[in-house]
Parts: sequence; C-alpha cells; structure tokens
Amino acid sequence: MKKISVVSPAYNESGNVQPLVERVRAVFAGLPQYEYEHIIIDNASTDATVDELRVLAAEDPHVKVIVNARNFGHIRSPHHAMMEADGDAIVVLLSDLQDPPELIADFVRDWELGWKVVVGIKTTSEESGLMYRVRTLYYKTVERLTSVQVLQHYTGFGLYDRQVMDVVRRYGDPYPYFRGMVAEVGFPIKQIEYGQKRRMRGITKNNFYTLYDMAMLGITNLSKVPLRMVTFGGFVFAAISLVLGMIYLVAKLLFWNHFELGLAPTMIGLFFLGSVQLIAIGIIGEYVGSIHTIVQNRPLVTEKERINY
Repeated sequence: MKKISVVSPAYNESGNVQPLVERVRAVFAGLPQYEYEHIIIDNASTDATVDELRVLAAEDPHVKVIVNARNFGHIRSPHHAMMEADGDAIVVLLSDLQDPPELIADFVRDWELGWKVVVGIKTTSEESGLMYRVRTLYYKTVERLTSVQVLQHYTGFGLYDRQVMDVVRRYGDPYPYFRGMVAEVGFPIKQIEYGQKRRMRGITKNNFYTLYDMAMLGITNLSKVPLRMVTFGGFVFAAISLVLGMIYLVAKLLFWNHFELGLAPTMIGLFFLGSVQLIAIGIIGEYVGSIHTIVQNRPLVTEKERINY
C-alpha cells in the first residue's frame, strides 16, 4: 500500500485540531487503498492544544504529534515536520481549517495520474478584500522579479511526491522558503482551484512582521533583481547629481551676483539622497541577513516530545 503523510502545523489551535483530525480521517475512509499518517507539529502552544492532541493520538494510531521546545516560527516548524514524514507523498494542510481537507482526495487522484506536485490555488477568500488585493500585488511583483514560476494565492496547501521532497531535503536550508523551493525544483505543477473559508475558531497568528518576513524571504530566496536595482539606481542618481551640479555651476557663472541656490532645495536634496541610501542599505541588509542565517546552520527546531511514534 502506498503511504500518504499529512502534515499540519499548529499553534494555539485548541478547538480546531479535533475537527481537523476527524475530517482527514473521513477523507481516508474513502481512500481505503492507501495507508496514511497525520503528523501534527505543535509550535509550543500556550493553550490546550497539546492536551487535545494527546487525547486524539490515544484514540487514533494514525495521529502522530511532535511538540517543539519553544516557538520556532511559522517557517521552520512545518518544514521540520515535512522532513520527518516518510510517505510516498506528503500533503501540507494547515490546522485552521481555512483550506478544505476534503480536497486531499482530488490531490491524490491527480497524483496517481502522474503529477508530482498538486497544489490548491485560492480563487476566492473570505478574508478582507484589502488583504487579498495586497497579496495579489505581492505575487505579481515577485513574478516579475524572478525567473521561476510563481503561483499566485498559493499557501503551500498541496500534495508533493516523495521525489520532490527528496530534492527539497538536499537544499539543507535552515530557514527555508518552501514555496520557492517547489518552484525551483521545476516539476510540472497541477493547480486545483478552491475558495478559502474564514477561520471558524481562534485568531490568526499572522501579523505585520510575519507577513513581511515571508514576503522578504520569498524575494531574497528567488531573485537578485533588488540588488541589481540598487546598483543601477546608484548610477542613475549619480548621473542626475552630476547633471544638476553642472547646471548649477553654469548658472552661477552666468549670474554670479543674482543666482542663489537657497537652503530649502539643499535640505530636500539631502533628505532625498539619505532616504535612497537607507532603502539601499535595507535591501542589502535583507540579503546579508539571509546569508547570516544560512551560515549559522542551526537545526530547524528542537523537539520537546513525540507522541505516537
């Protein structure tokens, strides 16, 4: 029997993990020809999530739990669970139930037709319209900056063949951008559209920092264009400064007693050039930070406990 590993990251998902497990169990009840495991990695929840997972694991041998020693963030924790899965295919399914577990059956069907990667693409979302449009703008920006296929409104929800995961394992990135890795691997991707629901219980764990972190990680992992833009911008502003300087010199020579630059244009120019320099340093700093993280080569997470292994 082929084995399918379902990986679900969780953090403070009390009230969600039980219906999550039940809905996944119902899906595989309709797929009796497959063996499955449901790996739930808890990122040091502060509510009753771990207690609920203990009960679920005691009742169902398919449920396996990894409890982290501390919160290692929304990027490292799920990736660690994926590296620990040993199925012929791995399904990534978040614990908030915004993505429908029932779509797993469609993923498996297309996987059996030969697709190595089958992913869910949000065509509609019950989140705020402003956030949906911001995400759309971000995906289009990344698509223009990179040379690989960037899927719009793709959260990682999907099925990945063992061959794909073997390639991902060789990356050895301590702070991985999984969606970028999938694009880099290069296997054809089957896209299945769905409408994302609003979270039923609990609150989202995303905030401005986590969204910014993911956005910058995607750009720095997939593209060097921002660095080239900084260099190109430096040449452009140097040329503009040279031209303005020559114009001022000529004007001063022609109208020596009447032409004065004034303090306001000087201050505006200084602040403008200062802001450009800060932006450039910030972009370079993002890349340096990525290098620093890779050089440290820390483990993805530290496990506190395993249940049902």
